[in-house]
Amino acid sequence: MSKISIKQAEKEDIHVLESILYDSILTQNKSSWNAMADSWFGVTALPAYGCLCPIEDDLHLFPTLMNKKILDIGCGSGHSLRWCGDQGAGELWGLDISDRQVANAREYLYENGYAPNLFCSPMEQNPGLPVHYFDVVYSIYAIGWTVDLQTTFNLIASYLKKDGIFIFSWDHPFMHCIEAKDEQLIFSGSYYEAVPFSFVKGDNPVTLFNRRLSDYINALAAAGFVVERMVEETNKETMEQEIEFSSNYYAPSKAKRFPLSLIVKARKLY
Repeated sequence: MSKISIKQAEKEDIHVLESILYDSILTQNKSSWNAMADSWFGVTALPAYGCLCPIEDDLHLFPTLMNKKILDIGCGSGHSLRWCGDQGAGELWGLDISDRQVANAREYLYENGYAPNLFCSPMEQNPGLPVHYFDVVYSIYAIGWTVDLQTTFNLIASYLKKDGIFIFSWDHPFMHCIEAKDEQLIFSGSYYEAVPFSFVKGDNPVTLFNRRLSDYINALAAAGFVVERMVEETNKETMEQEIEFSSNYYAPSKAKRFPLSLIVKARKLY
């Protein structure tokens, strides 16, 4: 076997191993989110973007939604979609990896007078969504669950019309590097650590990938987006309060030193 064919075989083996790993993570996370769905009903939804960060009423990242076609990536219980509907959106679409989340969202939206188009699917796959169709795609604290960021951003770009808007929020990349200990914040992790890590959330095992800010920005650029705005802020209320030190992951004492959430607004170029 030639050196070229050996290298090709090695690349193929790595791709197979990655696919097996990714499928395993998706299966685990789907099962865990089905178990947790009810306890996360209505949590972290528009106009909120995340923990202790400014809300949409302050940021004005969304364009007017009147009669617009909207897609929610990781729609959860449907509360963000309802907010979009209340802003006059013409069509509400969403996908989520959890069957239970989708069921909760469908029931909640129907009860509030909306008839959404919802799909149960990983965000790394297109379950039948139309392409070049949506005016706005967004993801509120869900995009970080993807096992393949580039594929996910490529798909989101395919769903959007030219000049369509994509907005997402997630943990700020510094979050996985900083530890609260002895009333001090210590930079204890590696910002460059990109391997998957597992932990227990609500008594259920889940797995995520640490990513750098550049990973998000470069993946957006490769998918044909231009970043129009990036928000790294703690809300005014938290910054103005006297707050005691806490070791909680989303502690206000952390938020007074660095942003806990990252929000990005991008536009599809073509």
